[in-house]
Amino acid sequence: MLYKEPAPIKDRENPFESMMSRFNIAAEVLGLDEETYNVLKSPARQVIVNVPVTMDDGKVRVFEGYRVVHSTILGPSKGGIRYAPDVFLDEVKALAAWMTWKCAVVDIPYGGAKGGIICDPYSMSAGEIERLTRAYTASLVDLFGPDQDIPAPDMGTGPREMAWLMDEYSKTKNSTVHAVVTGKPLVLGGSLGRVEATGRGVMVSAMAAMDKLGMDPAKSTAVVQGFGNVGSWAAKLMAERGVKILGISDVSGAYWNDNGIDIEGAIEYKNAHNGRLEGYKGAEQMDPDELLTAKVDVLVPAAVEDVITIKNVDKIQARLIVEGANGPTSYKADNIINEKGIMVVPDILANSGGVTVSYFEWVQNRMGFKWTLDRVNERAERIMNESFERVYAASQKYNVPMRIAAYIVAIDKVAMTYKYRGGF
Repeated sequence: MLYKEPAPIKDRENPFESMMSRFNIAAEVLGLDEETYNVLKSPARQVIVNVPVTMDDGKVRVFEGYRVVHSTILGPSKGGIRYAPDVFLDEVKALAAWMTWKCAVVDIPYGGAKGGIICDPYSMSAGEIERLTRAYTASLVDLFGPDQDIPAPDMGTGPREMAWLMDEYSKTKNSTVHAVVTGKPLVLGGSLGRVEATGRGVMVSAMAAMDKLGMDPAKSTAVVQGFGNVGSWAAKLMAERGVKILGISDVSGAYWNDNGIDIEGAIEYKNAHNGRLEGYKGAEQMDPDELLTAKVDVLVPAAVEDVITIKNVDKIQARLIVEGANGPTSYKADNIINEKGIMVVPDILANSGGVTVSYFEWVQNRMGFKWTLDRVNERAERIMNESFERVYAASQKYNVPMRIAAYIVAIDKVAMTYKYRGGF
């Protein structure tokens, strides 16, 4: 089932410019040479397609779609496909670049990519979404491939859309090509543990950061902004480790309980009510803006970009921010967060559990052999912990915040690989 997150802030900063601002700081710390800088700062390929789709009323609508490949230096590009009415090219470019850095941070052999279609999937029938997905796939069939560019779900898409993409691509190859896409249903070669993978990575990152800060999970509180797939799993897994989740939110509003929210119950309620918390009685409703600035130990923004901005960052009281969403903190808010002494586990580290298990899915598809859930989770948690330690060590070495340290780790790996491959 598709899930819907809170709508993005309309006056948000340009996400690609925010990404580049952080990239520039890390590149300067590393002393990156001009050639490598110029290669890494720009996407390798940007494709815009116009996709005609016959709607249920018989009329033909033309949808604008994008696929941006930021880099293939480390391997085939990897990244989700987003269906949303406010998708725009600079957002897709930023998300593609973040995927490059994310894959490099967790040391998996992928470059970064991202796709998107300007549409409102919640106002479309299943048949219309299927025809849109198949037409988009057909228009990009020469770009996609298990050794070229591997899509995955993102906002507004899920296993169903990935199944249609895999099937449409397979038709053009006259064979079943499971490894062309990840995030598939289990019966079509999906991996155990993939659904909860991003939320699990957020939990692992939170536990690692809390350990560095001397915080006891059993005595700590948290709020989770965004109760879709990532947020709900992060909340559930953090609660299992003793963290008291005081507040959660989704598109219907924010909910607070001083005694801690029953996360299992909230998930059950959401699943029974079309993926929304509207009407949930296990907590009191509150202003969603106040959720972000509540007095708690840990803040997990797990919805959309730019929810922590120059407008509200002064009011944030959490000691630790663990970014479950892509780009939830605007560049202009970074300095204030750092001045306040708040540790941030950045998106390119904290939410990389999803691409890690996507990589496992691709590996299993290539092997033709399925791993157990325990093996998937054990390997994913090991990679997340090792990646956290690398970033934390870089933070200490260069005396920079964790966000810049993550960029340093990622850029250094991609730049080194570029030079070994011979550059231009």
